[in-house]
Amino acid sequence: MFWFFGLSGAGKTTLATGLAEGLRAEGRTVLLLDGDELRAGLCHDLGFSDDARAENIRRAAELAKLAKEQGQVVLAAFITPRENLRRLVRSIIGVDRLDMIWVDAPLEVCRRRDPKGLYQRSAAGMVPFFTGVDSIFEKPVRPELRMQTDRHTVEELQLELMKFCWKRFG
Repeated sequence: MFWFFGLSGAGKTTLATGLAEGLRAEGRTVLLLDGDELRAGLCHDLGFSDDARAENIRRAAELAKLAKEQGQVVLAAFITPRENLRRLVRSIIGVDRLDMIWVDAPLEVCRRRDPKGLYQRSAAGMVPFFTGVDSIFEKPVRPELRMQTDRHTVEELQLELMKFCWKRFG
């Protein structure tokens, strides 16, 4: 189970999707859980208050746990902005069954990338409580892996992720 977290635009979905493709090519069954997709479906009833964010992450972690228990490799890509939310994920999934992967890019880089136009909409006052802008993103205490997407190419990071997975799978 691999949980990708970081600011919007850092590259979580890009890296998780690439890893999913690589693992599927090896014959593994993979479930990719993306924060945007879950927000549009299973979690469409939630807002962005602290409680709503916690419930969003709780639902995602419970779903990930079920899939993991059925033998799937689970890749989750969620902002997961606070350390207490990361602890919640660990408590649901289990410490020994989870690798937290910090997809790290400076806020300025994420603003420049802005693939969904969210930073621009936030600057216009259209996205309240936007993580990294007017809602805090806490740097992680001990992620299992840190992917610095402003310093390495996607290809370099994908290779590093595959090597990391091979070690985990034995």
